[in-house]
Amino acid sequence: MQHDPQLRAVARAIYDACYPSEDWAPVGFDDAERFKTIHYRQAVGAAQQARTVLADGTDQPTLFPTTLAHA
Repeated sequence: MQHDPQLRAVARAIYDACYPSEDWAPVGFDDAERFKTIHYRQAVGAAQQARTVLADGTDQPTLFPTTLAHA
């Protein structure tokens, strides 16, 4: 993620919002990144999903195909 500072910043913001203290995650973002903890991987995954949704340009992610078979 060092090659994508914007994605890293989003992942940090998600990490800090979801894991605000040691009660939620045993280490801060920098150590979590270094050790690739599950908390870090989840924050990165959320950041990647957010980037996809934001790049799509729609207000809401599509949960269902737009063409559904009608009974």
